[in-house]
Amino acid sequence: MTDSLLDVVCVGNAIVDVLVQTEDAVIAEHGMVKGTMALIDAEQAEALYAAMPQGIETSGGSAGNTAAGLASLGARCAFIGKVRDDQLGNVFAQDIRAVGAEFTTPAATDGPPTARCLILITPDAERTMNTFLGASVNLGPEDIDEELIARAQVTYLEGYLWDREAAKAAFHRAAGFAHAHDRMVSLSLSDPFCVDRHRESFRELVRDHVDILFANEDEITSLYEVDDFDAAVQHVRLDCRVTALTRSEKGAVVVSGDEVHIVDAAPFSAIVDTTGAGDQFAAGFLRGFTLGDDLAACPRIGAITAAEVIDHVGPRPQVNLAELVAARLAD
Repeated sequence: MTDSLLDVVCVGNAIVDVLVQTEDAVIAEHGMVKGTMALIDAEQAEALYAAMPQGIETSGGSAGNTAAGLASLGARCAFIGKVRDDQLGNVFAQDIRAVGAEFTTPAATDGPPTARCLILITPDAERTMNTFLGASVNLGPEDIDEELIARAQVTYLEGYLWDREAAKAAFHRAAGFAHAHDRMVSLSLSDPFCVDRHRESFRELVRDHVDILFANEDEITSLYEVDDFDAAVQHVRLDCRVTALTRSEKGAVVVSGDEVHIVDAAPFSAIVDTTGAGDQFAAGFLRGFTLGDDLAACPRIGAITAAEVIDHVGPRPQVNLAELVAARLAD
């Protein structure tokens, strides 16, 4: 570990992503609900993995994808997440470091194996995720490195991890360390599934511990149990210092008190795979934020990085995002 400052430290599920392209019939055959994320056990994970064709395997998880995007944008970043001391754990560690993120969380020596997410992508670019959380959910407060948190301008928390009590304690510990060192805390609500399961505790977390919130339209309306997006905006502006809300082809809305910025979606050539779009939007936004850009500029960067990732299969950028953003902003 170095003593140099970091822009962002990302905290989340350490998952190896396996992505394959398939047909709607395969989704139906396995009884999946298209376009959703389902949690599966170890036995289901092994059976589905064996039935899948060869695909792309990479270190993943929502926060891991954001860390990869940040690194591609030139940010100094780190990742905190739990793996097992097994083959997939080694794959995850080597891959996340290879993209440019620090990763020093000790691997578990017992318990469940390293997590994996089996992602089936249909021709319409919808992704159906089957996740075995394995060792990742055993992240606990003891894994939160105060020195690492203190070095980072922003600590970014992945909502998918907000389930077990140990993980909640880890989030609170990370937020406490960040604010004790005059740093900021960011949270992604991750998925309506997560919000529905943890609505009340998410509200408390957002209200009392979060400075920068990321959510899409479905997540923010679910959080406040309203049908209208504008009504949700009125609620969240009272709870959080900065909120960045994505609305797919409608672009994004950023709210900070009485300040509101509406940003169009960035141009893209095709929607091939929406996996990682929200993760890369967060990466772009946080890159701008940690560089000191104003709140009107940050979502423009996020829109560009999100547009890049939906143009190909996989949740990670396939070009140098720093160069892409510089070129697009210069247009």
